[in-house]
Amino acid sequence: MLTHLSIRDVVLIEKLDLGLAPGLTVLTGETGAGKSILLDSLGLALGERASGGLVRSGATQASVSAIFEVSADHPVFTLLDEHGIVREDPTDPVVLRRIVTPDARSRAYICDQPVGVGLLRRAGAHLVEIQGQHEQMGLADQSTHLDLLDAFGIPSALQERTASAFRGWSTARQALKSARSTMEAAAREEEWLRQTVDDLERLAPLEGEEETLAAIRVGLQRDERRGEAVAAALSELTPRDRRSSAPAAALRSASRALARLLPAPTETETLSDSHQTQAQDALDALGKAEEALAEAEMLLSRLAADTEGDPRLLEETEERLFALRAEARKHNISVAELPGLLAELKKRLTALDTGNAELARLETALTEARLDYEDAARALSAARSKAAEKLEKAVSAELRPVKLERARFIVSLMPLEPDHWNSQGMEQASFLIAANPGQPPGPLAKVASGGELSRLMLALKVVLAERSDVGTLVFDEVDSGVGGATASSIGDRLHKVAQDVQVLVVTHSPQVAARGDHHLRIAKRVRNDRTETLAEPLPDTARREEIARMLAGDIITDAARAAADSLLEHHS
Repeated sequence: MLTHLSIRDVVLIEKLDLGLAPGLTVLTGETGAGKSILLDSLGLALGERASGGLVRSGATQASVSAIFEVSADHPVFTLLDEHGIVREDPTDPVVLRRIVTPDARSRAYICDQPVGVGLLRRAGAHLVEIQGQHEQMGLADQSTHLDLLDAFGIPSALQERTASAFRGWSTARQALKSARSTMEAAAREEEWLRQTVDDLERLAPLEGEEETLAAIRVGLQRDERRGEAVAAALSELTPRDRRSSAPAAALRSASRALARLLPAPTETETLSDSHQTQAQDALDALGKAEEALAEAEMLLSRLAADTEGDPRLLEETEERLFALRAEARKHNISVAELPGLLAELKKRLTALDTGNAELARLETALTEARLDYEDAARALSAARSKAAEKLEKAVSAELRPVKLERARFIVSLMPLEPDHWNSQGMEQASFLIAANPGQPPGPLAKVASGGELSRLMLALKVVLAERSDVGTLVFDEVDSGVGGATASSIGDRLHKVAQDVQVLVVTHSPQVAARGDHHLRIAKRVRNDRTETLAEPLPDTARREEIARMLAGDIITDAARAAADSLLEHHS
């Protein structure tokens, strides 16, 4: 329901804030007072085409905000969720806002978040329907007719069964299409596929193998470097050629030479005591060095035995690692992805080898899914035919009171081509009207005149209002060209519709105005040499005067006031 309309700088409206209530609100005023400006402003907030001419003279922009209170399960929230429009508080109202500049550029907002005008229009269509003299929205849109017919008389279980069967059919169709595509692609590359699978199977890549091989390689390389260092140390302790002597032999030769300086026990001393002591110390040191060298050779030999590497194992490890990496580069993937690639290619080969059997199975599943859909859709079509007859009778009963007794309302169900069958079934509904006897029926917006179409929309709404999610209906001069009992009947029906949805009606008929639960008078005034449009709610006394004016014209007589009292009392 529309609860508030805020307008700034639109044509003659400088500033206007309207609070709106449930039920039937009538808008009256003299011709040219600005009622159409009010509707144009609402249209802007609902996403209708913007015009720079709507901006008040001297203003830099025009703006309109419309605030709606709707239930938590209203379809508009599905639309907003799809486009990421989120309210901070789920209980907050839905706010549509539009700003227009003199060059006809506009900006649109929903709940203070910028959106495209198309989304604003779609959201507005969920919230308001406008039935006017020159432009029709809502019921005149043929794309809404099937939903309205279903809401009027089709059990939801039938609709859900058809939608579910269509989804199953679509899934089966997609599965068959995908299988055919996969098989055709595999057939085109069969030779490459088989060769690649053979190569990968011979290579037999394993999960995590690259990391394992790399770690083994590092360890083997470390062992190899350690063995090389030990071998180098040992080589220094062994003669490099025949002319060289080993360090141990050199030490023994030095010891023998030095020993000759020391006298034998039977010989006369040839060295002084100090020299003899030094020679003995040197000889002892050479002995220790010989022993240390022997121990070093022994330790190095043990270490060489313990650290002896396996050159063949290192070679095999590197060959395997490099083969895996080369294969991965060939397919532009990582080594870790090779097992997955092999599995995928084998799956494609299997699909190629067993493709015909799988295709036959999928084709059978598709046939069964289509038959299931056709069965559900035909049951839905039969129910729609019965609902269409009931809707025609219900609307026809409402045509006489709105002075359309000679018109014929027809619900046409047109079968769709199989390629256009959808989740809603196998037909499209259209509401047609033959306004006069002998006239062929045609689309609502093309056959009926403006006044006839507005009254037809009213008749339809009397029947369909409680089944629609739209919470606000706007009728612009639905009573055009009628008066007396017909106008009174139109007022009664507007009031009836307003029991289920909020109704705003622009009217020149006192009979319709008297049926309003709320009354707004649209008027012009001149302030500071500028004309501006106002909208004011009327209390009972002022309302009586306004209806009397509508009855009598500029000069309000006591008789007109008495007639106004009679209308108000009759409908109180």
